[in-house]
Amino acid sequence: MTAPLAGGTNARRRQLTLAAACTLLGGAAFAQAPSPSAVDFPNRPIRLVVTFPPGGSADAVVRLLVPRLNEKLGQPVVVDNKPGAGGNVGLSLVAKTPGDGYTLGLGAAGALTANVNLYAQMPFDPVKDFRPVGMVAATPFVIVGHPSIGARTQRELIALAKAKPGTLSIGHGGNGTAMHLSAALFAQMADVKLVEVPYRGSGPAALDAMAGQIPLALVDLPASLQQIKAGKLVAFAVTSAQRVPMLPDVPTVAEAGLPGYDSTGWFGVVAPAGTPAPVVARLNAEINAALGDEQIKASIRNLGAEPAPTSSEAFEAYIQSETKKWAKVIQAAHIRLD
Repeated sequence: MTAPLAGGTNARRRQLTLAAACTLLGGAAFAQAPSPSAVDFPNRPIRLVVTFPPGGSADAVVRLLVPRLNEKLGQPVVVDNKPGAGGNVGLSLVAKTPGDGYTLGLGAAGALTANVNLYAQMPFDPVKDFRPVGMVAATPFVIVGHPSIGARTQRELIALAKAKPGTLSIGHGGNGTAMHLSAALFAQMADVKLVEVPYRGSGPAALDAMAGQIPLALVDLPASLQQIKAGKLVAFAVTSAQRVPMLPDVPTVAEAGLPGYDSTGWFGVVAPAGTPAPVVARLNAEINAALGDEQIKASIRNLGAEPAPTSSEAFEAYIQSETKKWAKVIQAAHIRLD
């Protein structure tokens, strides 16, 4: 038989109250303490799944950042290229890994904002399965044409397209890419009918435009910059909201007659859902610091891209706004990639 507490019922109540208070305080202290994975992060190599093939502009930008990240994080960041299905292959791998910060993904506009409206079935949910870490860089596109096209300005190009509806072809970097959607947005806002020709990347599209195989192409700057400067391609407009330093005399699409047009390729880092906030904050800070390095910035710009450091919150908001924007374009253009 258990002996009664000294002091009777009141003593028992005081003891129970004290025990409950200690439990609550202890639980609060435990809840506020950072998780072990956040305290010592990172303590082993980090895998960065890049959803682009080796040698492309996105891959090249990432590899400019890696030495700086290795130094500041104190652990190697290992690039693992997993291209395919517009970025779905690589990001589906990331979505299935634990949310601890040791597997990250480098995704672009297609996989993070457009593919959900292009494919009937997706291997991941871009919103629920990832935690945005930060944007890395943006790549403006440029609308170019063969010199024999008979137009030198965007207004002249639109007039030509309206005079010959459905006869002008425009090449782009592939179905479902940001270049594809940018071309569709241009046609919608200009109220013209263009014949879209998908290529396996910007390079082949730019080469065919230069050779006169197609009259127009919407491609990224690295694939077309030298040909534009050499006069082998006519640059009608850049797709970004601001002019680009590499082509200061080329207007934006908006300036050249389509107010409100704004489209760029971009890519950023995401982590699996559930990654602790302190880990995301550490990764974001180190990526932004690397993007702020003057030498790294100059090297990125030499690739035809623009460094785009953001907070994780701003990157998340941008992904959401881009998803809504491209959903409307895709629906209006009746684009499906089933």
